[in-house]
Amino acid sequence: MSPQSAIQHEDALHHLHPFTNSGRLNKKGARVITRAEGVYIWDEGGQKIIDGMAGLWCVNLGYGRTELADVANEQMRVLPYYNTFFQTTHGPAAALAKAIAEVTPGDLNHIFFANSGSEAIDTIMRLARHYWAIKGKPYRNILIARENAYHGSTLAGASLGGMGGMHKQGAPLVPGIERIRQPYWYGEGGDMSEDEFGLACARALEEKILQVGPDNVAAFIGEPIQGAGGVIVPPETYWPEIQRICRKYDILLVADEVICGFGRTGNWFGSQTYGIEPDMISMAKGLSSGYLPIAAVAVGDRVANALIDHDEDFNHGFTYSGHPVAAAVALKTIEIMQQENIVERVRDVIAPYFQQKLAELADHPLVGHIDKKGLVAGMALMMDKATKTPFPADIDIGMICRDHCFENGLIMRATGSRMILSPPLVITEAELDELFLKARHCLDLTLKTVQDMGVI
Repeated sequence: MSPQSAIQHEDALHHLHPFTNSGRLNKKGARVITRAEGVYIWDEGGQKIIDGMAGLWCVNLGYGRTELADVANEQMRVLPYYNTFFQTTHGPAAALAKAIAEVTPGDLNHIFFANSGSEAIDTIMRLARHYWAIKGKPYRNILIARENAYHGSTLAGASLGGMGGMHKQGAPLVPGIERIRQPYWYGEGGDMSEDEFGLACARALEEKILQVGPDNVAAFIGEPIQGAGGVIVPPETYWPEIQRICRKYDILLVADEVICGFGRTGNWFGSQTYGIEPDMISMAKGLSSGYLPIAAVAVGDRVANALIDHDEDFNHGFTYSGHPVAAAVALKTIEIMQQENIVERVRDVIAPYFQQKLAELADHPLVGHIDKKGLVAGMALMMDKATKTPFPADIDIGMICRDHCFENGLIMRATGSRMILSPPLVITEAELDELFLKARHCLDLTLKTVQDMGVI
Protein backbone atom coordinates (compact mmCIF):
# COMPACT_ATOMS: atom_id res chain seq x y z
CA MET A 1 0.00 0.00 0.00
CA SER A 2 1.45 3.39 -1.03
CA PRO A 3 1.84 6.21 1.52
CA GLN A 4 -0.92 8.15 -0.24
CA SER A 5 -3.43 5.30 -0.19
CA ALA A 6 -2.52 4.55 3.44
CA ILE A 7 -3.48 8.08 4.45
CA GLN A 8 -6.66 7.91 2.39
CA HIS A 9 -7.52 4.58 4.03
CA GLU A 10 -7.05 5.95 7.55
CA ASP A 11 -9.00 9.06 6.61
CA ALA A 12 -11.93 7.06 5.28
CA LEU A 13 -12.05 4.89 8.38
CA HIS A 14 -11.91 7.62 10.99
CA HIS A 15 -12.23 11.18 9.65
CA LEU A 16 -15.63 12.85 9.22
CA HIS A 17 -15.11 15.89 6.97
CA PRO A 18 -17.06 19.18 7.21
CA PHE A 19 -19.69 19.94 4.57
CA THR A 20 -19.05 16.61 2.85
CA ASN A 21 -20.94 13.55 1.65
CA SER A 22 -18.78 11.14 3.64
CA GLY A 23 -19.88 8.00 1.81
CA ARG A 24 -19.00 9.36 -1.60
CA LEU A 25 -15.71 10.82 -0.40
CA ASN A 26 -14.65 7.56 1.25
CA LYS A 27 -15.20 5.66 -2.00
CA LYS A 28 -13.27 8.26 -3.99
CA GLY A 29 -10.54 8.96 -1.43
CA ALA A 30 -9.69 12.38 -0.08
CA ARG A 31 -6.92 14.28 -1.83
CA VAL A 32 -3.91 14.39 0.47
CA ILE A 33 -2.23 17.81 0.74
CA THR A 34 1.33 17.57 2.00
CA ARG A 35 2.95 21.00 1.89
CA ALA A 36 2.51 24.62 0.86
CA GLU A 37 4.60 27.65 -0.01
CA GLY A 38 3.58 31.13 -1.11
CA VAL A 39 0.33 30.80 -3.07
CA TYR A 40 0.81 27.11 -3.90
CA ILE A 41 -0.06 23.79 -2.30
CA TRP A 42 1.19 20.32 -3.27
CA ASP A 43 -0.61 17.01 -3.04
CA GLU A 44 1.01 13.69 -2.22
CA GLY A 45 1.19 12.84 -5.89
CA GLY A 46 3.46 15.84 -6.36
CA GLN A 47 1.00 18.06 -8.24
CA LYS A 48 1.57 21.79 -7.71
CA ILE A 49 -1.71 23.70 -7.31
CA ILE A 50 -2.24 27.44 -7.23
CA ASP A 51 -4.59 28.28 -4.37
CA GLY A 52 -7.23 30.65 -5.69
CA MET A 53 -9.14 30.49 -2.39
CA ALA A 54 -6.37 31.33 0.14
CA GLY A 55 -7.15 28.12 1.98
CA LEU A 56 -10.71 28.90 3.03
CA TRP A 57 -10.69 32.69 2.52
CA CYS A 58 -8.00 32.98 5.19
CA VAL A 59 -4.32 32.54 4.19
CA ASN A 60 -3.93 36.20 3.26
CA LEU A 61 -0.16 36.30 3.77
CA GLY A 62 0.44 33.09 1.84
CA TYR A 63 1.97 29.85 3.07
CA GLY A 64 5.39 29.33 4.62
CA ARG A 65 5.67 32.53 6.66
CA THR A 66 8.48 31.57 9.00
CA GLU A 67 7.89 34.72 11.08
CA LEU A 68 4.53 33.31 12.17
CA ALA A 69 5.99 29.89 12.92
CA ASP A 70 8.80 31.48 14.94
CA VAL A 71 6.52 33.61 17.08
CA ALA A 72 4.28 30.60 17.76
CA ASN A 73 7.29 28.54 18.82
CA GLU A 74 8.59 31.30 21.08
CA GLN A 75 5.21 31.83 22.74
CA MET A 76 4.75 28.10 23.28
CA ARG A 77 8.03 28.00 25.16
CA VAL A 78 7.21 31.01 27.36
CA LEU A 79 3.47 30.60 28.02
CA PRO A 80 1.75 27.93 25.92
CA TYR A 81 -1.64 28.47 27.54
CA TYR A 82 -3.54 30.22 30.24
CA ASN A 83 -7.18 31.19 30.36
CA THR A 84 -8.65 34.67 30.67
CA PHE A 85 -11.55 33.62 32.92
CA PHE A 86 -10.01 34.00 36.37
CA GLN A 87 -9.49 37.76 36.30
CA THR A 88 -6.21 37.17 34.49
CA THR A 89 -4.71 38.27 31.21
CA HIS A 90 -1.40 37.97 29.36
CA GLY A 91 0.68 40.07 27.01
CA PRO A 92 -0.42 38.60 23.64
CA ALA A 93 -4.15 38.99 24.34
CA ALA A 94 -3.84 42.54 25.67
CA ALA A 95 -1.54 43.63 22.83
CA LEU A 96 -3.73 42.01 20.17
CA ALA A 97 -6.87 43.67 21.54
CA LYS A 98 -5.12 47.05 21.25
CA ALA A 99 -3.88 46.29 17.72
CA ILE A 100 -7.34 45.26 16.50
CA ALA A 101 -8.94 48.35 18.04
CA GLU A 102 -6.43 50.50 16.14
CA VAL A 103 -7.35 49.11 12.70
CA THR A 104 -11.12 48.77 13.09
CA PRO A 105 -13.39 51.64 12.00
CA GLY A 106 -15.23 54.03 14.29
CA ASP A 107 -15.36 53.45 18.05
CA LEU A 108 -14.90 49.67 18.05
CA ASN A 109 -12.52 49.93 20.97
CA HIS A 110 -13.27 46.71 22.87
CA ILE A 111 -12.42 43.17 21.80
CA PHE A 112 -13.90 39.81 22.86
CA PHE A 113 -11.91 36.77 21.74
CA ALA A 114 -13.22 33.48 20.37
CA ASN A 115 -11.81 30.69 18.22
CA SER A 116 -13.82 30.70 14.99
CA GLY A 117 -16.16 32.89 13.01
CA SER A 118 -19.06 30.74 14.17
CA GLU A 119 -18.17 31.41 17.81
CA ALA A 120 -17.83 35.12 17.09
CA ILE A 121 -21.35 35.15 15.65
CA ASP A 122 -22.70 33.26 18.67
CA THR A 123 -21.06 35.91 20.84
CA ILE A 124 -22.68 38.73 18.86
CA MET A 125 -26.12 37.13 19.04
CA ARG A 126 -25.90 36.81 22.81
CA LEU A 127 -24.32 40.22 23.29
CA ALA A 128 -26.90 42.03 21.16
CA ARG A 129 -29.78 40.55 23.13
CA HIS A 130 -27.98 41.03 26.45
CA TYR A 131 -27.36 44.70 25.61
CA TRP A 132 -31.06 45.40 25.25
CA ALA A 133 -31.82 43.46 28.44
CA ILE A 134 -29.31 45.66 30.29
CA LYS A 135 -31.08 48.70 28.83
CA GLY A 136 -34.36 47.47 30.33
CA LYS A 137 -35.79 46.25 27.02
CA PRO A 138 -35.44 42.44 27.02
CA TYR A 139 -38.26 42.26 24.49
CA ARG A 140 -35.90 43.68 21.87
CA ASN A 141 -34.56 40.25 20.96
CA ILE A 142 -35.34 39.72 17.26
CA LEU A 143 -32.29 39.47 15.01
CA ILE A 144 -32.65 40.21 11.29
CA ALA A 145 -30.31 38.69 8.71
CA ARG A 146 -30.57 37.83 5.00
CA GLU A 147 -31.47 34.96 2.75
CA ASN A 148 -28.44 33.06 1.44
CA ALA A 149 -26.24 34.58 4.13
CA TYR A 150 -23.61 32.45 5.84
CA HIS A 151 -22.86 33.15 9.49
CA GLY A 152 -21.20 29.91 10.55
CA SER A 153 -22.25 26.32 11.18
CA THR A 154 -22.95 26.17 14.90
CA LEU A 155 -26.64 25.87 15.69
CA ALA A 156 -26.86 29.59 16.40
CA GLY A 157 -24.83 30.60 13.35
CA ALA A 158 -26.76 28.28 11.05
CA SER A 159 -30.02 29.61 12.47
CA LEU A 160 -28.97 33.18 11.78
CA GLY A 161 -27.75 32.40 8.28
CA GLY A 162 -30.12 31.97 5.38
CA MET A 163 -29.08 28.66 3.84
CA GLY A 164 -31.93 26.18 3.57
CA GLY A 165 -29.68 23.15 3.27
CA MET A 166 -28.27 23.90 6.71
CA HIS A 167 -31.67 24.62 8.21
CA LYS A 168 -32.82 21.09 7.31
CA GLN A 169 -30.23 19.55 9.62
CA GLY A 170 -30.17 19.93 13.37
CA ALA A 171 -33.55 21.65 13.72
CA PRO A 172 -35.29 23.13 15.63
CA LEU A 173 -33.41 26.35 15.01
CA VAL A 174 -32.75 29.19 17.42
CA PRO A 175 -35.95 31.29 17.62
CA GLY A 176 -36.29 35.05 17.21
CA ILE A 177 -34.58 35.31 13.83
CA GLU A 178 -36.06 36.97 10.74
CA ARG A 179 -34.60 37.31 7.26
CA ILE A 180 -34.91 39.65 4.30
CA ARG A 181 -33.93 39.31 0.64
CA GLN A 182 -30.30 39.35 -0.46
CA PRO A 183 -28.97 42.18 -2.69
CA TYR A 184 -28.18 39.90 -5.67
CA TRP A 185 -28.85 42.21 -8.61
CA TYR A 186 -27.77 39.88 -11.44
CA GLY A 187 -29.93 36.99 -10.24
CA GLU A 188 -32.91 38.82 -8.74
CA GLY A 189 -32.88 42.42 -9.98
CA GLY A 190 -35.16 41.93 -12.97
CA ASP A 191 -35.60 45.16 -14.92
CA MET A 192 -34.34 47.38 -12.07
CA SER A 193 -31.08 49.27 -12.33
CA GLU A 194 -28.45 48.26 -9.79
CA ASP A 195 -29.06 51.42 -7.78
CA GLU A 196 -32.83 50.92 -7.75
CA PHE A 197 -32.44 47.30 -6.73
CA GLY A 198 -30.00 48.18 -3.96
CA LEU A 199 -32.49 50.59 -2.44
CA ALA A 200 -35.35 48.11 -2.81
CA CYS A 201 -33.39 45.38 -1.00
CA ALA A 202 -32.35 47.75 1.78
CA ARG A 203 -35.91 48.97 2.25
CA ALA A 204 -36.97 45.37 2.76
CA LEU A 205 -35.28 45.79 6.14
CA GLU A 206 -37.60 48.65 7.06
CA GLU A 207 -40.59 46.61 5.92
CA LYS A 208 -39.50 43.73 8.14
CA ILE A 209 -38.88 46.04 11.11
CA LEU A 210 -42.37 47.48 10.80
CA GLN A 211 -43.84 44.00 10.36
CA VAL A 212 -42.37 42.61 13.59
CA GLY A 213 -42.44 45.92 15.47
CA PRO A 214 -39.47 48.29 15.89
CA ASP A 215 -39.47 47.84 19.66
CA ASN A 216 -38.88 44.10 19.23
CA VAL A 217 -35.75 44.25 17.04
CA ALA A 218 -32.27 43.99 18.55
CA ALA A 219 -29.98 44.06 15.53
CA PHE A 220 -29.46 43.66 11.81
CA ILE A 221 -26.50 41.45 10.88
CA GLY A 222 -24.96 41.21 7.42
CA GLU A 223 -21.72 40.46 5.60
CA PRO A 224 -20.47 43.51 3.67
CA ILE A 225 -20.15 41.06 0.76
CA GLN A 226 -21.88 37.69 1.06
CA GLY A 227 -19.00 35.26 0.74
CA ALA A 228 -20.05 31.63 1.00
CA GLY A 229 -23.36 32.60 -0.60
CA GLY A 230 -21.45 33.00 -3.86
CA VAL A 231 -19.75 36.40 -3.50
CA ILE A 232 -22.83 38.61 -3.70
CA VAL A 233 -21.54 42.17 -4.08
CA PRO A 234 -24.30 44.65 -3.15
CA PRO A 235 -25.13 47.71 -5.25
CA GLU A 236 -23.50 50.91 -4.01
CA THR A 237 -26.86 52.23 -2.80
CA TYR A 238 -27.46 49.29 -0.48
CA TRP A 239 -25.37 49.79 2.65
CA PRO A 240 -25.95 53.55 3.12
CA GLU A 241 -29.70 52.87 3.14
CA ILE A 242 -29.33 49.91 5.51
CA GLN A 243 -27.37 52.10 7.90
CA ARG A 244 -29.92 54.92 7.66
CA ILE A 245 -32.74 52.52 8.54
CA CYS A 246 -30.87 51.01 11.50
CA ARG A 247 -30.17 54.47 12.89
CA LYS A 248 -33.78 55.57 12.33
CA TYR A 249 -35.13 52.71 14.46
CA ASP A 250 -32.20 52.60 16.92
CA ILE A 251 -31.27 49.04 15.89
CA LEU A 252 -27.76 47.71 16.36
CA LEU A 253 -25.88 47.35 13.06
CA VAL A 254 -23.52 44.38 12.92
CA ALA A 255 -21.03 43.58 10.15
CA ASP A 256 -19.90 39.97 9.78
CA GLU A 257 -16.33 40.56 8.58
CA VAL A 258 -15.06 36.99 8.84
CA ILE A 259 -14.37 36.95 5.09
CA CYS A 260 -14.14 40.64 4.19
CA GLY A 261 -11.88 41.64 7.07
CA PHE A 262 -8.10 42.16 6.97
CA GLY A 263 -7.61 43.60 3.50
CA ARG A 264 -9.79 41.50 1.22
CA THR A 265 -11.74 44.46 -0.20
CA GLY A 266 -8.83 46.90 -0.32
CA ASN A 267 -9.42 48.28 3.19
CA TRP A 268 -8.76 46.73 6.57
CA PHE A 269 -12.47 45.91 6.76
CA GLY A 270 -15.33 45.71 4.29
CA SER A 271 -17.20 48.15 6.51
CA GLN A 272 -14.70 50.83 5.52
CA THR A 273 -15.11 49.97 1.84
CA TYR A 274 -18.86 50.57 2.09
CA GLY A 275 -18.86 53.39 4.63
CA ILE A 276 -20.57 51.29 7.32
CA GLU A 277 -20.26 52.36 10.95
CA PRO A 278 -21.17 49.15 12.78
CA ASP A 279 -21.87 48.67 16.46
CA MET A 280 -20.10 45.29 16.36
CA ILE A 281 -17.88 43.40 13.94
CA SER A 282 -17.08 39.68 13.84
CA MET A 283 -13.69 38.61 12.51
CA ALA A 284 -11.62 35.42 12.16
CA LYS A 285 -9.80 33.80 9.18
CA GLY A 286 -7.42 36.59 8.08
CA LEU A 287 -6.85 37.65 11.69
CA SER A 288 -4.05 35.06 11.89
CA SER A 289 -3.76 34.47 8.13
CA GLY A 290 -5.27 31.08 8.92
CA TYR A 291 -2.14 29.90 10.73
CA LEU A 292 -3.92 29.25 14.04
CA PRO A 293 -7.61 29.27 15.03
CA ILE A 294 -8.61 32.61 16.49
CA ALA A 295 -11.58 34.95 16.17
CA ALA A 296 -12.76 38.16 17.75
CA VAL A 297 -15.71 40.48 18.12
CA ALA A 298 -14.95 44.20 18.02
CA VAL A 299 -17.53 46.01 20.14
CA GLY A 300 -18.36 49.70 19.90
CA ASP A 301 -18.42 52.00 22.90
CA ARG A 302 -22.21 52.07 23.09
CA VAL A 303 -22.55 48.34 23.68
CA ALA A 304 -19.26 47.87 25.54
CA ASN A 305 -19.90 50.66 28.03
CA ALA A 306 -23.34 49.27 28.82
CA LEU A 307 -21.72 45.90 29.52
CA ILE A 308 -18.89 47.42 31.59
CA ASP A 309 -21.18 49.66 33.64
CA HIS A 310 -23.63 46.83 34.35
CA ASP A 311 -22.64 45.29 37.67
CA GLU A 312 -23.01 41.67 36.58
CA ASP A 313 -20.93 38.97 34.87
CA PHE A 314 -21.36 38.43 31.13
CA ASN A 315 -21.73 34.66 31.30
CA HIS A 316 -20.17 33.78 27.99
CA GLY A 317 -16.74 32.70 26.76
CA PHE A 318 -14.52 29.84 25.64
CA THR A 319 -11.64 27.85 27.10
CA TYR A 320 -9.35 29.21 24.41
CA SER A 321 -10.60 32.82 24.31
CA GLY A 322 -7.47 34.89 23.69
CA HIS A 323 -5.20 31.82 23.56
CA PRO A 324 -1.68 33.22 23.98
CA VAL A 325 -0.11 31.36 21.04
CA ALA A 326 -2.93 32.17 18.63
CA ALA A 327 -2.95 35.78 19.86
CA ALA A 328 0.80 36.10 19.33
CA VAL A 329 0.49 34.80 15.77
CA ALA A 330 -2.43 37.15 15.06
CA LEU A 331 -0.49 40.10 16.46
CA LYS A 332 2.45 39.23 14.22
CA THR A 333 0.08 38.91 11.25
CA ILE A 334 -1.17 42.47 11.76
CA GLU A 335 2.41 43.67 12.18
CA ILE A 336 3.46 42.07 8.87
CA MET A 337 0.45 43.54 7.09
CA GLN A 338 1.39 46.99 8.31
CA GLN A 339 5.12 46.65 7.60
CA GLU A 340 4.56 45.33 4.07
CA ASN A 341 1.65 47.69 3.31
CA ILE A 342 -0.49 44.70 2.34
CA VAL A 343 -3.82 46.52 2.45
CA GLU A 344 -2.53 49.43 0.37
CA ARG A 345 -0.99 47.03 -2.15
CA VAL A 346 -4.30 45.22 -2.54
CA ARG A 347 -6.15 48.49 -3.05
CA ASP A 348 -3.70 50.19 -5.40
CA VAL A 349 -1.89 47.41 -7.25
CA ILE A 350 -3.05 43.81 -7.12
CA ALA A 351 -6.84 44.24 -6.93
CA PRO A 352 -6.95 46.46 -10.04
CA TYR A 353 -4.90 43.86 -11.92
CA PHE A 354 -7.12 41.06 -10.60
CA GLN A 355 -10.20 42.88 -11.83
CA GLN A 356 -8.58 43.52 -15.20
CA LYS A 357 -8.00 39.78 -15.58
CA LEU A 358 -11.58 39.08 -14.52
CA ALA A 359 -12.84 41.44 -17.21
CA GLU A 360 -10.86 39.47 -19.81
CA LEU A 361 -12.54 36.27 -18.60
CA ALA A 362 -16.03 37.75 -18.97
CA ASP A 363 -16.16 36.89 -22.68
CA HIS A 364 -16.21 33.15 -21.98
CA PRO A 365 -19.44 31.48 -23.20
CA LEU A 366 -20.21 30.09 -19.73
CA VAL A 367 -19.57 33.28 -17.73
CA GLY A 368 -22.83 35.16 -17.39
CA HIS A 369 -21.77 37.80 -14.89
CA ILE A 370 -18.89 38.49 -12.50
CA ASP A 371 -19.43 40.09 -9.09
CA LYS A 372 -16.17 41.56 -7.83
CA LYS A 373 -14.68 43.85 -5.25
CA GLY A 374 -11.06 44.13 -4.20
CA LEU A 375 -9.49 40.68 -4.35
CA VAL A 376 -12.66 38.57 -4.30
CA ALA A 377 -14.97 37.55 -7.13
CA GLY A 378 -17.92 35.31 -7.94
CA MET A 379 -18.68 34.14 -11.48
CA ALA A 380 -22.18 33.00 -12.43
CA LEU A 381 -22.01 30.09 -14.90
CA MET A 382 -24.99 30.15 -17.25
CA MET A 383 -26.28 27.76 -19.91
CA ASP A 384 -27.24 30.75 -22.07
CA LYS A 385 -25.69 34.02 -20.94
CA ALA A 386 -27.65 36.08 -23.46
CA THR A 387 -30.99 35.07 -21.95
CA LYS A 388 -29.63 34.50 -18.39
CA THR A 389 -30.79 30.88 -18.58
CA PRO A 390 -29.26 28.73 -15.81
CA PHE A 391 -28.28 25.10 -16.13
CA PRO A 392 -30.93 22.52 -15.15
CA ALA A 393 -30.97 21.55 -11.49
CA ASP A 394 -29.68 18.05 -12.26
CA ILE A 395 -26.52 19.48 -13.89
CA ASP A 396 -24.14 20.52 -11.12
CA ILE A 397 -22.18 22.89 -13.31
CA GLY A 398 -20.22 24.32 -10.41
CA MET A 399 -18.90 20.94 -9.28
CA ILE A 400 -18.06 19.98 -12.86
CA CYS A 401 -15.95 23.11 -13.16
CA ARG A 402 -14.41 22.72 -9.71
CA ASP A 403 -13.30 19.17 -10.47
CA HIS A 404 -11.66 20.29 -13.70
CA CYS A 405 -9.87 23.02 -11.74
CA PHE A 406 -8.56 20.67 -9.09
CA GLU A 407 -7.30 18.21 -11.70
CA ASN A 408 -5.52 21.00 -13.58
CA GLY A 409 -3.64 22.72 -10.80
CA LEU A 410 -6.11 25.35 -9.58
CA ILE A 411 -8.29 25.77 -6.52
CA MET A 412 -11.46 27.63 -7.51
CA ARG A 413 -14.44 27.04 -5.25
CA ALA A 414 -17.94 26.18 -6.41
CA THR A 415 -21.00 27.53 -4.62
CA GLY A 416 -23.95 26.22 -6.56
CA SER A 417 -23.47 27.48 -10.10
CA ARG A 418 -21.10 30.24 -9.03
CA MET A 419 -17.31 29.93 -9.13
CA ILE A 420 -15.42 31.85 -6.47
CA LEU A 421 -11.92 33.31 -6.36
CA SER A 422 -10.32 34.77 -3.24
CA PRO A 423 -6.55 34.33 -3.58
CA PRO A 424 -3.89 35.23 -0.99
CA LEU A 425 -3.40 38.97 -0.74
CA VAL A 426 0.31 38.55 -1.50
CA ILE A 427 -0.28 37.02 -4.93
CA THR A 428 1.78 38.62 -7.72
CA GLU A 429 0.76 39.75 -11.20
CA ALA A 430 2.64 36.80 -12.72
CA GLU A 431 0.84 34.39 -10.42
CA LEU A 432 -2.50 35.96 -11.34
CA ASP A 433 -1.60 35.44 -15.01
CA GLU A 434 -1.09 31.75 -14.24
CA LEU A 435 -4.29 31.56 -12.23
CA PHE A 436 -6.44 33.06 -14.99
CA LEU A 437 -4.78 31.01 -17.72
CA LYS A 438 -5.75 27.90 -15.77
CA ALA A 439 -9.22 29.28 -15.01
CA ARG A 440 -9.96 29.81 -18.71
CA HIS A 441 -8.65 26.34 -19.55
CA CYS A 442 -10.88 24.78 -16.90
CA LEU A 443 -13.90 26.75 -18.12
CA ASP A 444 -13.15 25.43 -21.62
CA LEU A 445 -13.05 21.88 -20.24
CA THR A 446 -16.33 22.49 -18.42
CA LEU A 447 -17.94 23.75 -21.62
CA LYS A 448 -16.75 20.66 -23.49
CA THR A 449 -18.12 18.41 -20.73
CA VAL A 450 -21.63 19.84 -20.93
CA GLN A 451 -21.48 19.84 -24.73
CA ASP A 452 -20.53 16.15 -24.66
CA MET A 453 -23.46 15.55 -22.30
CA GLY A 454 -25.77 17.16 -24.85
CA VAL A 455 -26.83 19.89 -22.44
CA ILE A 456 -25.83 22.71 -24.79
